[in-house]
Amino acid sequence: MSEQLDRTERVEARLSRDALVVIERAAEIEGRSVSEFIVNSAEKAAQETVERTTMIRLAVEDQRRMWEALLNPPEPNEALRRAFEAHKRLVRESR
Repeated sequence: MSEQLDRTERVEARLSRDALVVIERAAEIEGRSVSEFIVNSAEKAAQETVERTTMIRLAVEDQRRMWEALLNPPEPNEALRRAFEAHKRLVRESR
């Protein structure tokens, strides 16, 4: 229960009566207070939004890196040269 002890910030929100009734019912079903239900639900939604945005940003960055590697490929290292030679041997042997 240290989570409750760490809570020091306050947020105020206005909502319709219908929304409050649904939230109260959901909180009751989960055995939580309305405040706890709202805080946990908002935190979960916020976390999902941040993660989704991060994934999109990383996907764009990955695309940029891929194009950069295609346009300006690095020199093959020793491991890649050995893999290429092994591949050539395997392909020749399988014919």
